[in-house]
Amino acid sequence: MKSKRTHAMLVLCTSGLLTLSFAGSALAAETSATVTVTGGALSITVPVTAGNLGTRQNTVLGGTISGPLGVVQVSDARAAAAGSGWVATVISTAFTPPSGPTIGAAAVGYTAGAIEKVGTATFTANDPPNLTGVVPAVTATGITGDDSATWNPTINVFVAGGMAAGVYSGTITQSVS
Repeated sequence: MKSKRTHAMLVLCTSGLLTLSFAGSALAAETSATVTVTGGALSITVPVTAGNLGTRQNTVLGGTISGPLGVVQVSDARAAAAGSGWVATVISTAFTPPSGPTIGAAAVGYTAGAIEKVGTATFTANDPPNLTGVVPAVTATGITGDDSATWNPTINVFVAGGMAAGVYSGTITQSVS
């Protein structure tokens, strides 16, 4: 009859032999792999619609209606060279009622407000007082690498005295380059 000690010794020896036989037969092989990173893009995201910017009663002297346009975001994933930049521009059409005189783009202004930034750059709100032509709204200078900027501009529409009552509609176009 075998003792427990002999049996334990046999188990230990057997496992040691198995371990040695596996250790000696292991092989290694290397596989080379690559990844490709393509250049990113400069893009702008704007709200599809701002809805009603506000309401005011007609007065002899006129006045301004102001309201938020909605969040605008510029993302620059071009890994730009140090010192480069971009310009977000804005232009407006006239605000037109169903019939009657319009409120021209010269009476429409843009205030960028606070700019939240990610990355290394200097962001400047240009706050154009009228949008008759394509004008700078926000500029980024001194960029190093990727960056983004987010703001919620206020649109200011001066309504002259004597304008007809009604809903006036216009289109504000923003772009980046």
